[in-house]
Amino acid sequence: MKQIIVGFFSLIGLAILILFLVTGWYTVDESEQAALVTFGEVDETITEPGLKFKLPWPVQKAEILPGSTNTTSVGYTTSEDGEVSEYNDEAKMITGDENILFVDLVVQWRITNPEQYLYNASQPEDILYQASSASLRGVIGNSEVDDVLTDQRAEIEGTVLESLTELVGRYNIGITVLDVKLQNVELPTEEVRQAFTAVTDAREERQTKINKANRYRNQEVNEAEGEEDAIISRAEGESAERVEEARGETSRFNALYEEYINEPDVTRKRLVLETLEDVLPDSELYIIDSQQETVNYLPIRPLNQENGQPSVAPEDIEPEDVPEGGSSSNDG
Repeated sequence: MKQIIVGFFSLIGLAILILFLVTGWYTVDESEQAALVTFGEVDETITEPGLKFKLPWPVQKAEILPGSTNTTSVGYTTSEDGEVSEYNDEAKMITGDENILFVDLVVQWRITNPEQYLYNASQPEDILYQASSASLRGVIGNSEVDDVLTDQRAEIEGTVLESLTELVGRYNIGITVLDVKLQNVELPTEEVRQAFTAVTDAREERQTKINKANRYRNQEVNEAEGEEDAIISRAEGESAERVEEARGETSRFNALYEEYINEPDVTRKRLVLETLEDVLPDSELYIIDSQQETVNYLPIRPLNQENGQPSVAPEDIEPEDVPEGGSSSNDG
């Protein structure tokens, strides 16, 4: 009986040793992560690569999950070399303006919560696929065909990513969506493609002409504004010049008026002489005696001009040189 008991426990120990050698260790690659499960509950998530040890089955087990970025395709199937082979039913969609398009999408995602990924859903990747298809159809159904085919693809991708992230977060399947990309967006038939191409070319030509017209308009407006500024600047300069001239004339008149108040006769004669100098700058001046029967005159300027002698200023003529009653006049 003693030998039977010893043999029984030895057999149990040998079985435990075999279980440990078989199930007591596991390895984690650099692109993987492991969820350590103890009696059906995730105790720890292992992300460091290498050889790891655990309690043998059925106490603990290690679920090896991908730790890198994964890709899910919506709307098409791929061949072994990664190229698009054919569209499936998920690719056919109707836009908001009732046009049919073939649209395919690539979703990049990663497992960020191994416990939710393992136990909250039986097929989390299928849920991700259906959620991606629903988000894409919802956004395409609210968009126009021109926006999807031309320059609004980035906005559509952003809206799809936002909607898909909300859905995946609501389902709690342990997946985080990183990015979405529209691959191919095509019209159903060749005739439709040609018609749309013609419409697109016409729209681009229209936009080109609008841009040229806007450039010409901006150029003309800038030139007109520059000419306007130049005219205003010249007008302001002339205005300032005339104001300053008026101020100078006013100051001169006030000074002259003060002199007139003090010496009215002298000032009057001075004004007359200055006026004659301004009105008749090139006239010839004569001094004559009109009271005699024979007219005596002294041509001052002709003497200066013909003989080259220095000018005779009126103050240099002695009073006795001019007969009494003599006067000065101009012969034109």
